[in-house]
Amino acid sequence: MKKHYGLFSQYAIGVLFGWGLIISGMSNPQKILGFLDLAGNWDPSLMFVMLGAVLVGLAGFYVVSKRSEAFFGGALHIPTRRDITKPLVIGGLIFGAGWGIAGFCPGPALVALGAGHLKALVFVAAMLAGMEICERFFTAHRNKPKQA
Repeated sequence: MKKHYGLFSQYAIGVLFGWGLIISGMSNPQKILGFLDLAGNWDPSLMFVMLGAVLVGLAGFYVVSKRSEAFFGGALHIPTRRDITKPLVIGGLIFGAGWGIAGFCPGPALVALGAGHLKALVFVAAMLAGMEICERFFTAHRNKPKQA
């Protein structure tokens, strides 16, 4: 029975997250680009959305850090690495460039795609292609034998 509650709660949280993205304007690329346009007609309203998201995330991590298993059973998979690596920096730069060019990041792009926006379809297709290329590139490099 726990599994069914887990699936339902994941679905409900996803729907709540999507509604939050729509209500806050995060799924509107023009709103995002207005936030990122510091030198032009800057729209600071998303700063409050992000601050709220950070606070909710911190509270969530605090609650989870006190638990030994997930809410509906099973293991918790919490990242333990804290080092800043070259792939992390490169990935962050690519993510930021894509966000600045398209006005989408992955979550809001999926919400906009669900709403039928063509620009989101192009973004999601490019995102999936990039994920596949990255997976193949890093898998090939990880599996390469080390030269002595």
